[in-house]
Amino acid sequence: MMQTIAKIDNVTHKYKGAAENSLDGVSLTIHKGETILLCGASGSGKTSVIRLLNGLIPHYYHGDMTGYVTVNGHDIAKTQLYELAGIVGTVFQNPRSQFFSVDTDGEIVFGPENIGLEPKEINARKEIIAEQMKLDKLLGRSLFELSGGEKQRIACASVAALLPEIILLDEPSSNLDMQAVSMLHDIICEWKKQGKTIIISEHRLWYLKDIADRVIYMDKGRIVREWSGNDFAELSEEETKQMKLRPTNINERYLALLSGNDESGSRHTDVSDGIILREFYFSYNHKPCLLRRKIFTAADGDDLSLCIPKLTIPKGKVTAVIGSNGTGKSTFLRCICGLEKDCTGVIISKGKEYRKRQRIGFSYMVMQDVNHQLFTDSVEKEVLLSMKEKDIIRCHEILDTLGLLEYKGTHPMALSGGQKQRVAIASAIAAGAELLLFDEPTSGLDYAHMEKVGELLRQLADSGSTVLVSTHDPEFIELCCDHTLRIKKGRVDSLD
Repeated sequence: MMQTIAKIDNVTHKYKGAAENSLDGVSLTIHKGETILLCGASGSGKTSVIRLLNGLIPHYYHGDMTGYVTVNGHDIAKTQLYELAGIVGTVFQNPRSQFFSVDTDGEIVFGPENIGLEPKEINARKEIIAEQMKLDKLLGRSLFELSGGEKQRIACASVAALLPEIILLDEPSSNLDMQAVSMLHDIICEWKKQGKTIIISEHRLWYLKDIADRVIYMDKGRIVREWSGNDFAELSEEETKQMKLRPTNINERYLALLSGNDESGSRHTDVSDGIILREFYFSYNHKPCLLRRKIFTAADGDDLSLCIPKLTIPKGKVTAVIGSNGTGKSTFLRCICGLEKDCTGVIISKGKEYRKRQRIGFSYMVMQDVNHQLFTDSVEKEVLLSMKEKDIIRCHEILDTLGLLEYKGTHPMALSGGQKQRVAIASAIAAGAELLLFDEPTSGLDYAHMEKVGELLRQLADSGSTVLVSTHDPEFIELCCDHTLRIKKGRVDSLD
């Protein structure tokens, strides 16, 4: 007989200030050693279930709640969060929200230090976790220097170092490249062998189909369907689409491409009509002199974080910018739009040159962490802010297309991560720039909203805009991208 380690009993919950319930009569029994996958569209209640199990509901996220939750014999409503530290570990969608240190080593050992372990035991745990998760290249580094995917790996390591009985993961792969997803898959398998109970809320499903014992499908705060892991893996692409889920199987060609395992080698597509990038050089290690700044050239070689003597981007097309975490994709986009002020480089379009500050007006970028570019107190005002000439009708059309019209009066910071991402995309569309840059726009999005973003990028390209989109999603590339541009160590490795 399987031992119950956690139980959610008829829970209904509404966040403070919300109009609708986040959970509606949810009941779920979790057995010791089980691996459960929670799936469903954005806003279906997956993250709220995670918050029930780690105690953030009701102790941090206040609101109206009925029903009961027990975890390893503890009544969650009567148990303080610190009492759950050695029982439940959580990896959040945005790893920055759970960091307490400024360097990787300090973050990994923070949990064990906090529960009072001996220094010898703390160091032993760090070494074991670092070896298991292949973190040797990330140790001894500042957290501020890491890419989004690298931060997620450190967040996983910091949770694993506490050796909890239950591990909760909320969209753990959203910012990871294919190699890192493969590592995450192996780590979850290792946790499973150790007898851990694992609950994963995810939109990416293909890498978990051989791991999950049970799959729970949620919709509008309710558990609607349940499958065994094997039965779920057999669902057709049409069946998953109908439930607004990403596919359980991915085109092997795109997996190989994103993993860097395709055997076709370095190559470049001939581009007759395009936007030319010339002499784009940049280094994060550059320290300007007091009287003058160093002018970078290709001769600086390996010292450069970005080294692109010349590149022609296909005009009026959607080009996927691919490459491993930390290889320079975000740096590439930031340099193009002028966010990195020390970056040299000229953009040439229709015979006109754009330098330094001029690049800012020529392009518009949607950042990976959209919290950095949400400024107003309503969704409607946010989109209008990007327009050269205010157009309420056009604003509402864009919001309606992205499924955001009902939130036009809502403060952007009150939205979910996926909704914030869509607001930023709406602002980019409204800006009408000639070159549009998107840094991981589909991370955290369900299939339906990913499809909408893909359709919008296609419309933008068809209307004459040139789109560069950094992505790790093979589904998204297959959906809307005309070309792929691989960045490797700040250099252009291939353009297909």
